[in-house]
Amino acid sequence: MKIAVFGSSGNVGKFLVEQALAEQYDVIAYARNPSKLTIKHDRLTIMQGELSNEAMIERTITGVDAVISVMGPSGKSRGTPITQGMKYMIAAMNKHGVRRLIALSTASSKDPNDKPGIKIKTMITFVKTTSPDAYADIVSWSEVIRASNLDWTLVRVLLLNDTPKTGNIKTRYPGRNELGTQISRADLADFMLKQVKDTKYIRQAPIITN
Repeated sequence: MKIAVFGSSGNVGKFLVEQALAEQYDVIAYARNPSKLTIKHDRLTIMQGELSNEAMIERTITGVDAVISVMGPSGKSRGTPITQGMKYMIAAMNKHGVRRLIALSTASSKDPNDKPGIKIKTMITFVKTTSPDAYADIVSWSEVIRASNLDWTLVRVLLLNDTPKTGNIKTRYPGRNELGTQISRADLADFMLKQVKDTKYIRQAPIITN
């Protein structure tokens, strides 16, 4: 199978690309700065482009079986660039008949299954107050995905860390299950890659933790 990975040069993206190659996927990695992605492999193709480059995004998605986005805003983000890129991605997927989309999100993107307690509400309020543009982008791109007719899965996280991959991943909805707060970037990448073939969470948005 061939997958396109957006956000491939980030900390999660690098794990995802490495794991996908180890699982014998052909990988098309979209990166603004390819020099940050130092992985070399015969099944890896790196495409350089910005999220505003609709033509390059379409070229990246043409011919793939699934798309994974691990894009995320920084605290310095301005506007909603990921939302715009996501609109281009969804348009390209619809044009070329690519159905499966797995995308990173956070608890800031609320789900009907959520019954958040004070801990989650405090975390969301902190992000909204300190990084309003990043918050707006997260909410916006998640809504764009939910409104699509694709076979999407939103993988929501709270806090990320750099501990080694454990394989111990829990899927939860706030208020309905006991919920931790952290997951390793390596485990996050592993979970997202598994969703390419797993249909359990299609059109769902679980929060995952260790």
